[in-house]
Amino acid sequence: MSTGELLNIEPLELKFPFELKKQISCSFQLSNKTENHVAFKVKTTNPKKYCVRPNTGIVLPRSTCDVIVTMQAQKEPPADMVCRDKFLLQSAVASAGATLKEITGEVFSKETGNQVEECKLKVVYAPPPQPPSPIAEGVEEGASPRPLMVENGTLNGSEASRKFVDSYDRSSEARSLISKLTEEKAAAIQHSNRLRQELEFLKRDSNKSHGGVSIVFVIVFGLLGVVFGYLMKSS
Repeated sequence: MSTGELLNIEPLELKFPFELKKQISCSFQLSNKTENHVAFKVKTTNPKKYCVRPNTGIVLPRSTCDVIVTMQAQKEPPADMVCRDKFLLQSAVASAGATLKEITGEVFSKETGNQVEECKLKVVYAPPPQPPSPIAEGVEEGASPRPLMVENGTLNGSEASRKFVDSYDRSSEARSLISKLTEEKAAAIQHSNRLRQELEFLKRDSNKSHGGVSIVFVIVFGLLGVVFGYLMKSS
């Protein structure tokens, strides 16, 4: 965890379970430990390879924000499974009434006299999950492996191959389902963060103009509840 004066960042390593020809996502969380609105911006050394959502935003006082990083599908494996890509997260204090459109590059420029914090995050490739061994499946500790089917004193090779293929197919389906659920959860988290910020802006504008809660605020609050319910169901 990185502990700056404005934001805590967890984790500092972006770990991708690398698989060829497949989009892979991971996330990190920003925690605002101040009473100020803190603006942030995420940069990378390889912008064509990654999609960051949100790449710019505002973390409300004593609140958190999840950032989703998606690596585009790769056609070739990296040399020695080592990645030299890096990310830079910049943060600065923003005014309480600031909107996302007002968060420009000048906010993160030290030349303007702003207090700007920077933190580097590196990318790490992790090996993909391995399919379970069809022989070890169902074997209890201390027990001998169950022999494969034998016909006329010889091993039935076609039966063994079929069992292995069936096991591998089930494992592939499970990985595909997990990946799909992860992407759906990432999209829901991103949408939740955006609604949370818009909710805060609408609440502030409503109190200024009407002295109470507007109909728009009630609608957005209801949508936010639906998103949180979807997240709990997906988890």
